[in-house]
Amino acid sequence: MASSLLPKHPLQRMHSPSRGFSSLVHLLGLASFLWSFKFIHENPSQANEAYGWHFQYLTIIGLTLSTLAFAAGLLADLILSPRLFLLKNLLSICCAPLEVLISVLYWGLRLIDPELVVPPTVVIPLNADISMHAVPAVVLLLDLLLLSPPWTITVVPALGLSGVIAMFYWFWIEHCYQHNGWYPYPIFEMLPRDGRIGLFTLSAVVMAMSTATLKWLYGKVNGYGTEAVATSHPGAVKENGEASH
Repeated sequence: MASSLLPKHPLQRMHSPSRGFSSLVHLLGLASFLWSFKFIHENPSQANEAYGWHFQYLTIIGLTLSTLAFAAGLLADLILSPRLFLLKNLLSICCAPLEVLISVLYWGLRLIDPELVVPPTVVIPLNADISMHAVPAVVLLLDLLLLSPPWTITVVPALGLSGVIAMFYWFWIEHCYQHNGWYPYPIFEMLPRDGRIGLFTLSAVVMAMSTATLKWLYGKVNGYGTEAVATSHPGAVKENGEASH
């Protein structure tokens, strides 16, 4: 058993990479992601023939990143590769907050009015809806809390990363609109240009907040590595872990 496990971070709750529970989580998550792509292939819409294909949808961009992360995670489990485990964790820093953002925006807007995110001519079965807009956030959260070391990203870099993603997506859908003449989500059609900019800016802030929230939740579940509150700079190792007398 020991030969099938690699040393884990002290705060990491369960062994990963490993050929046990970790590989099961990554296999089931990956199976759900691939089923979502299979559903898209077997149920074509106007996006199938459009410029940018389904990658116009933030949902599909997030699903693609999640697929890459879990593929790296599963392969790391099977061959016990620290490098692939690191790659999975780096991808997760990006796609876990993104999937949380997608779930919050999608289900929040859908509760207000389904036609804000799904055209009235499109019908998405509940199982496909959950597979694309809920499962990725759930399994990535499970991977973070149980199978990953703590994130080291801070608020400013998180805001910068989310801002870059929001800006890239804005330019990307505007570029696709020039070719297709329609936006992927109906809410984009309803908002003026300034409104879309405001929506993307708000989304970047929410994604950065989700990164901070996930870090906080990780600490609540797994601890922070010291029982005492840090009272000096991180480099003062002897001071930061000791209780005051």
